[in-house]
Amino acid sequence: MCGLLALLSASGNAGDYVDAVERALPCMHHRGPDAAGTWHDDDAAFGFNRLSIIDIEHSHQPLRWGPEGEENRYALTFNGEIYNYVELRAELKELGYTFNTEGDGEPIVVGYHHWGADVVEHLRGMFGFVIWDTKTKTMFAARDQFGIKPLYYATTPAGTVFASEMKCILEMAEDLGLGLSLDKRAIEHYVDLQYVPEPESLHANIRRVESGSTVTLTPGGEVLNTRYFKPQFPVQQVPAGQEQQLFDRIARALEDSVEKHMRADVTVGSFLSGGIDSTAIAALAKRHNPNLLTFTTGFEREGYSEVDVAAESAEAIGVEHIVKIVSPEEYADAVPKIMWYLDNPVADPSLVPLYFVAQEARKHVKVVLSGEGADELFGGYTIYKEPLSLAPFEKIPDPLRRGLGKLSQILPEGMKGKSLLNRGSMTMEERYYGNARSFNFEQMQRVIPWAKREWDHKEITAPIYAQSQGFDPVARMQHLDLFTWMRGDILVKADKMNMANSLELRVPFLDKEVFKVAETIPYDMKISHGTTKYALRKAMEQIVPAHVLHRKKLGFPVPMRHWLAGDELYGWAQDVINESQTEDIFNKKEVLEMLKEHRDGVSDHSRRIWTVVAFMIWHGIFVEHRIDPQIEQRDYPIRL
Repeated sequence: MCGLLALLSASGNAGDYVDAVERALPCMHHRGPDAAGTWHDDDAAFGFNRLSIIDIEHSHQPLRWGPEGEENRYALTFNGEIYNYVELRAELKELGYTFNTEGDGEPIVVGYHHWGADVVEHLRGMFGFVIWDTKTKTMFAARDQFGIKPLYYATTPAGTVFASEMKCILEMAEDLGLGLSLDKRAIEHYVDLQYVPEPESLHANIRRVESGSTVTLTPGGEVLNTRYFKPQFPVQQVPAGQEQQLFDRIARALEDSVEKHMRADVTVGSFLSGGIDSTAIAALAKRHNPNLLTFTTGFEREGYSEVDVAAESAEAIGVEHIVKIVSPEEYADAVPKIMWYLDNPVADPSLVPLYFVAQEARKHVKVVLSGEGADELFGGYTIYKEPLSLAPFEKIPDPLRRGLGKLSQILPEGMKGKSLLNRGSMTMEERYYGNARSFNFEQMQRVIPWAKREWDHKEITAPIYAQSQGFDPVARMQHLDLFTWMRGDILVKADKMNMANSLELRVPFLDKEVFKVAETIPYDMKISHGTTKYALRKAMEQIVPAHVLHRKKLGFPVPMRHWLAGDELYGWAQDVINESQTEDIFNKKEVLEMLKEHRDGVSDHSRRIWTVVAFMIWHGIFVEHRIDPQIEQRDYPIRL
């Protein structure tokens, strides 16, 4: 787990930018505090920060490799972990290749030499990497299937630059001649969805390599993107009497994934909440590490903590458990630092406790496992039940359905059936936009008057829905979440908050072999018997403690609604809004009025307020240069 930086010069003068690369590396020192290095030739300049996990004494990067007679033909920078590197190394040795290290990075570049761009199909892990071929003058970059590891890029007059953190590109912007301006379309998407969807960033000239995609380019040439990961969710039925075989396949795939994810030359721990996902991972990890440490976080406010359930789970599976409680004061004080680490804001309040539990875990371990991805793969969100409840509407002629929708609009707010009629009148593409929409269009225009309806969430969701034609209804929702909420929120906060603390997070559910099984589960084995993730729960019956197995999903509860209405955060939020220099973006008077309405109980605006406040703090750091995020490891400001 590391941080990479790679520049492909447009003019054969990469050496002129080595100083800029070296100056930018400290921006992501937290991603790799164990070592740093650079390498360059006439065309390419690489920089690297290393968090040493596997083959600690060797496998330093940038890594050079070449076949016999072409030694050092390739240069590699790689962020992530390849969990099948042992098997890949053995396979490539059988084909006659030799290796100079025992790490998991070298099989990538050897595999690239042998398979070309198809190497990504052979990798089982999380990754963002860049390879430079000095012979063909070709640069190749890739991200893992699900987007666990980030990879930003920008094309500039000086060339194309890739980085694990956007801050590195911002630091080099002046040297590279990169103009910096905010992307209003991306801002609207952020306010609408509470995250910036891929491939956008809030800076107009900086983009992200999308999850499950590769990039190829040559000096001065175009950035050519290719998607290699295309979920299929094949429609299958489990024959009567063969359900247990499916449950066994799930259990075997997950157990194998956890075993592979435990590969490390350092201590591996596990996060543990009150839900089935992290509990299953921790219980399986315990089989490979009898002295496993688990970690959880929560709040003092009653009803907003899973600490007690997690402690009960830890006792049931026999692991030592460590708890971090976060106060409102700690929460508010940490937000500027967290926005700096994020690169782009994510308006998910659970980011903050995740930052603190990662900070606590790093005192004890260097790697943790977690349960991200289970909901998207196995059908864990309650909203996935909706196609079943709305199925009768599918039989109603379209004009009549639309009429029911119009009727719902004139029914009084709060009247029973109003919401059902409204949602039943819409197609799935119209009603389901993922888990995170903060504002409808009318609410958005209240706080950003320049909002354009053509820039709303459907601009993001429509192409994804187009790819899922023929999938069952639940699979269509899962497919949408894989390419929106999961990679835009879940995996961003997982990567950024853990790497902020130089802690490697591994997610065994998001494994290509686990997905091969999960992809084939029929929808009635995901949403069944009044619960979600039915097949996963059945598969984990002998692994997860009974008190967790059928527990209702809670997400990660944060008392934001109460804090913003009370003494804890109301005055703090008011100060953030008043001091923010974002009048060209927000109608601050309306934002303040929305905050007051929330305090007075007129309406619960907590998610909307948090979305705006998070952006304002981000803007205060990266645009206004007014807010100091107080990053201890840096002793100079980013030049923006």
